[in-house]
Amino acid sequence: MNNRLGTLDYLIFIIYFLIVAGYGYWIYKRKKSVEASSKDYFLAEGSLTWWAIGASLIASNISAEQFIGMSGNGFKIGLAISTYEWMAAATLIIVAVFFIPVYLKNKIYTMPQFLNQRYNSTVAMIMAVFWLLLYVIVNLTSILYLGARAISSISGIDRNICLYALAIFAVVITLGGMKVIGYTDVIQVFFLILGGLVTTYLALNMVATHYGTEGVLNGFKLMMGKSSDHFHMILEPDNSNYPSLPGLTVLIGGMWIVNLNYWGCNQYITQRALGADLKTARSGILFAAFLKLLMPVIVVLPGIAAYVLHQEGAFQTEMLDAGELNPDRAYPVLLNLLPVGLKGLAFAALTAAIVASLAGKANSIATIFTLDIYKKKLAPEAGEANLVNVGKATVIVSMILACIISPLLGIDKKGGFEFIQEYTGFVSPGIFAMFILGFFWKKTTSNAALFATIGGFGLSVLFKFLPNFVSLEWLSPYGFAKANANGVYEIPFLDRMGFVFLISVIAMYIISKIDQSRGIQSKGLEIERSMFKVHPSFAVGALIIFGILTALYTFFW
Repeated sequence: MNNRLGTLDYLIFIIYFLIVAGYGYWIYKRKKSVEASSKDYFLAEGSLTWWAIGASLIASNISAEQFIGMSGNGFKIGLAISTYEWMAAATLIIVAVFFIPVYLKNKIYTMPQFLNQRYNSTVAMIMAVFWLLLYVIVNLTSILYLGARAISSISGIDRNICLYALAIFAVVITLGGMKVIGYTDVIQVFFLILGGLVTTYLALNMVATHYGTEGVLNGFKLMMGKSSDHFHMILEPDNSNYPSLPGLTVLIGGMWIVNLNYWGCNQYITQRALGADLKTARSGILFAAFLKLLMPVIVVLPGIAAYVLHQEGAFQTEMLDAGELNPDRAYPVLLNLLPVGLKGLAFAALTAAIVASLAGKANSIATIFTLDIYKKKLAPEAGEANLVNVGKATVIVSMILACIISPLLGIDKKGGFEFIQEYTGFVSPGIFAMFILGFFWKKTTSNAALFATIGGFGLSVLFKFLPNFVSLEWLSPYGFAKANANGVYEIPFLDRMGFVFLISVIAMYIISKIDQSRGIQSKGLEIERSMFKVHPSFAVGALIIFGILTALYTFFW
């Protein structure tokens, strides 16, 4: 198996690099014709079109954890892991209809600003510091490390060199500001989808060829026949992968918390739409929802194809890592089988996904630090030029920290996708409870929000380690607990999030009522019923997406 790039592969990659860098520089020079304000630099206020917003949302979201981690889950679990992508499409519609109008109506540009405006500065500052730590220590580092590891396994280039090269490439893009990121993301998404589809096409055709036929449709039918257990969206309790995707929870439970928190309460994501008007923002989010439907074809099907071929005796040594089967090697193994030229295209697609995510994350880190910490606490009188310069310095410092920290976290031992989901999942339920009540219940108080911030995390830790001290076997008949390899009954990750969210909401309600009885006032946001009215074309697009999702879940139930 060839884990080196050929001359044509390097040529294709260089063309990709020159197109992205050249287009980004052109956008940057156009923008410099007028003095950049901090809002223009961090949010590209009024500059991004709907297609740039949609493409940037996807480019920032799809990275090595999807290409490598989710493909690995396709190998291990099957199509069911696609629920993260397909449920995200439905979530994006909800965010566009109900969340974005609230942000734009109240002129909210950062998530800490929302918390300060809705609750108080204490809650806002706690969460600003927390988000910075989460984004740098968990998100930025995992994207960088997994990306370097994947690119090294495909190209044969030293992992550290790959890590530093990705960081430098991302910094160059990020220093141009959100406008440069948004428009270069359009090119990144083009390479991401094109290269991803090429890999899927060849993977399915490889399955067909192995069984003496040809064509992707035949390959897909053979995959469904040879690995029928890998084509169910809803897992039964007796499935060994049930703790990862516990049955109907993916439709009516914790999966909604994962997605609504990520797509609606996350600076990294919402930032793309907060600089646009409502119609443009909604159109961009709708476009992203359509692209989301396509993602499992690009990242999950290749993993299932690798599983089918592995079961037939292929990749027996290539799938091993330190002598053990590692599903996360599925996608790199397939890429190494691509012919010269196409491998370069797939390599560019993977690089595009990684760099776009790194740039988006670094920009969000800079935005929160500059606007919510530096300007509010350290230098309230700072001018616009100073804020932009501080933002640029923050980008560089955060990337240097990520380069230093990423090899120390043991990400490769946990699996990238699992690493990110586990550590963000400890705080997602409390944060989402704080946001959702803050949006739609004006009586929610800052004390209640403070409980959700700290108490939600504490409850998540409690439910994580509770099985080590108390037997939860009594929950097993209801599907809320399953024995691990040591015979200890654990609550599935998504169910744990659901429980913490419900307890947080109930506690916030009680605390708010107690505060009201003591005369403590809350600060509601400006909300009108007309804000949630959608344009007919948006409504048609949303109905098409929900129709497609219904068909997919019905067929692959």
